[in-house]
Amino acid sequence: MSDDKMIKILFFGDMVGRPGRLAVRNFLAENKQNFDAIIANVENASHGFGLTEKNYKEISEYGVDCMTSGNHIWDKKEIFNYISDAEKLIRPFNYPAGTVGQGSHVFEFDNGLKIAVVNVLGRIFMSPVESQWTLVADEIRRLKEITPVVIVDFHAEATAEKICFGRFCSELGVSAFFGTHTHVQTADEQIMHGMAYITDAGFCGTAESVIGMEYKTSLNRFTTVVPERYEVADGNVVQLNAVEVEINSQSGHAVAIKRIFMLEDNEKKEEDHEK
Repeated sequence: MSDDKMIKILFFGDMVGRPGRLAVRNFLAENKQNFDAIIANVENASHGFGLTEKNYKEISEYGVDCMTSGNHIWDKKEIFNYISDAEKLIRPFNYPAGTVGQGSHVFEFDNGLKIAVVNVLGRIFMSPVESQWTLVADEIRRLKEITPVVIVDFHAEATAEKICFGRFCSELGVSAFFGTHTHVQTADEQIMHGMAYITDAGFCGTAESVIGMEYKTSLNRFTTVVPERYEVADGNVVQLNAVEVEINSQSGHAVAIKRIFMLEDNEKKEEDHEK
């Protein structure tokens, strides 16, 4: 940590396919040293749906300390073969008891810093899961006994549910709350009762796309209503959305939050990386 009390945490919005993975890799190659902990949502990291073990290891090598997810984490069936051993990966906490994987985890760093991260699914316009309100509240209280720094990734569709659950978490002493799932970075970052809050962190992937997916397949689905598999958009220019927060590691209170929005040429970055 650069300071005995203040820490900086970086959170990447939903990583979509190879373009999103490369965007994160390139950013961290130049900026990783500026942060005490790095978290990324990876539920769309492998071909736009789910996460392969190969990509899990690859993203770990970029310097990501914790990977959160969402409803698409189960889309690659190999997840069931490795998730129990994937210490950096957490799946949504409010799946039924007995679901494989971990819904929260306390990450310990060499300097003694402990950061608890909880992944949660929303219920409005989403597949049925356990109610997050009491379930997650109890988990946050448990984690607060271990460390004052608790981070929540709330993977949800409805803005109102995100705002309401965010305020609920702020009253429980959460340090930072990042909304994910809708892939559009919102401009409502704020400090809410000592908690850094943003309704949606955005996404990392091809800029000329429909939230990371090909425009034509998206258009066909909307205009014909005929099911068609989404394909990850391909293009040199990538969009990187992330959020930087500064937290007092002793009190757990956030003091600053800043959105990151970047457009870069992945092809040029790839050429530079290979030199």
